[in-house]
Amino acid sequence: MSDRALLRLAARAVVAACTIGSLVAVGAVPASADGAADKPPRTTKGPCHYTETPDEPAARKVPLPPDPRRTPTRRTSAVLKTNHGDIGLTLDAAKAPCTVQSFVHLVKHRFYDVTSCHRLTAYDRLKVLQCGDPNFTGEGGPGYRYKDELPTDLPPWPGDTTGTRKTYARGVLAMANAGPDTNGSQFFLVYGDSGLLPNYTVFGTVDAAGLAALDRIAAGGIQPTPDGPTPPVDGKPVLPADIKDARVCH
Repeated sequence: MSDRALLRLAARAVVAACTIGSLVAVGAVPASADGAADKPPRTTKGPCHYTETPDEPAARKVPLPPDPRRTPTRRTSAVLKTNHGDIGLTLDAAKAPCTVQSFVHLVKHRFYDVTSCHRLTAYDRLKVLQCGDPNFTGEGGPGYRYKDELPTDLPPWPGDTTGTRKTYARGVLAMANAGPDTNGSQFFLVYGDSGLLPNYTVFGTVDAAGLAALDRIAAGGIQPTPDGPTPPVDGKPVLPADIKDARVCH
């Protein structure tokens, strides 16, 4: 199975203690019926070029993120308060400034509050929990997209003789997507080392408490489907993984 099939979007190719340790997306404002559909999508003027996606309306309406001429580079902490415990995140703006700006923007606009992570995988080389769609379908996004900030320093995947597959290690926080430069709101948290082509922006890490929460979710298994394998390896988690509240920690 291809990497794109493994990490595709389903339809398209509380203040917490912030003790941080170690670690696919679409949407937009619909066009009006008076001919606005002929206008080009609005795009921010800064280096990130956040671009509206009128054909993929926002699951929850949010404005385009700020896009300053100088993108921030300092690390930021965030926390996802879930029904399995707090998942602490360190966001690395030096490596992925546009991604971190967007993620922080969505957190501050409460885009992720009262949502549920829609996908858990347990393939031999893909072990992730995917979140970030308020619709809980794998299709929802923020109404905009932006460019990739792909990693260049990932270690090779053991046993890959081609040298193209890389290790997204346990604890990595990365963006899901539907192809090049289609980042939006959906992200995945890696609970077990995964071997992928380096087509997914890495923008942070998960702390030890967060990894323990991910392990509890993964241990619960995946909901079976009528034509799927036994045990199932891709689908909704048996144990609902609910994000009650997301916060940026200062």
